[in-house]
Amino acid sequence: MKEEFYLHIYHKQEQIEPVPSNKEIAGWALDLLNLVYPERLTCPQFSLAEITGLFTASENELLHILGATKACADCDNESISAAFYEDLPELYRQMNTDITATLNGDPAANSEFEIIRTYPGFLAVSLYRIAHHLLQLGVPLIPRILTEYAHSITGIDIHPAAKIGEYLFVDHGTGIVIGETTEIGDHVKLYQSVTLGALSVEKYMANTKRHPTIGNHVIIYSGATILGGDTFIGEHSIIGGNVWLTKSVPPHSTVYHQSAMKVVETKHKD
Repeated sequence: MKEEFYLHIYHKQEQIEPVPSNKEIAGWALDLLNLVYPERLTCPQFSLAEITGLFTASENELLHILGATKACADCDNESISAAFYEDLPELYRQMNTDITATLNGDPAANSEFEIIRTYPGFLAVSLYRIAHHLLQLGVPLIPRILTEYAHSITGIDIHPAAKIGEYLFVDHGTGIVIGETTEIGDHVKLYQSVTLGALSVEKYMANTKRHPTIGNHVIIYSGATILGGDTFIGEHSIIGGNVWLTKSVPPHSTVYHQSAMKVVETKHKD
C-alpha cells in the first residue's frame, strides 16, 4: 500500500508546472515596498544611482519570476514586467491615498511613518494593489499568492480581482474578507471582521458578479456582513456593526443591527 502511494506521488510531481516558491514571490513584493517606502528600512542611505540600480534589479527579479512560472507559458513576460514598472508611479500614488485616508481617519495614527511601518491594513492593501495590477496585466497565479501571503500575516483576505478605489481606510483589519467580484468606491472605511461576500458559492457562478458593490464615502463597522452580486450600498451610507445585509440600500442610508439585551440578576443567599 505504501509503495503504491509513493508511486502516486512520484508520478504526480511530474505533472506539476514549475512555479517559484511563495517565499520568493512574496519577497520580491516586500522588497519592492521597501524601495518605494524606505520608511520600512532601518537606515536607508542610497544614492540616486543605487536607487536606479535597485529598481532595475527588482524589474529583473519580476521578469525571472514570470519566466519561471510556467502557468503562463505564452505570456510576453518582458512586456509585462516593463509595463508594471512603467505604471509603478501611478501605483505608488494610489497607495499614498490609502496612507492619507488612514492618517485622516484614525485618531490613533500619529504619522505617515507609523502607518507605513506598523499598520497591517496598509500592508495588506498595498500588496493587494500590487497583485491587482499584475492580474490586470494578465499574470496568473502570482497575484493570488501575494494576497494570500498578506492574508497569512495580517488576517486580511482581499482577492486580487476585487476592484478597490482610492483612499481606502482599513482600521484594525483582522478578519476582513473581500471577495473576487467586490467593487469598492473611493473614501471607504472598513473595520475589523467585515465580510463582503457571495450569497452562494456554487461553482457555476464562477464567471458572474457574486459580491457586493460599495459606493463612495461608505463606512462599514465591525462584524458587518454584506452579501450578493446585486447588493449595492449607496454612497455616504453607514452600515453598523454586526449587520447582515443582502439587499441594496440607497445613498445616505444608516443601517444598524438592533439587538435586545437581557440582564440576568443573580441573587446570592445570605
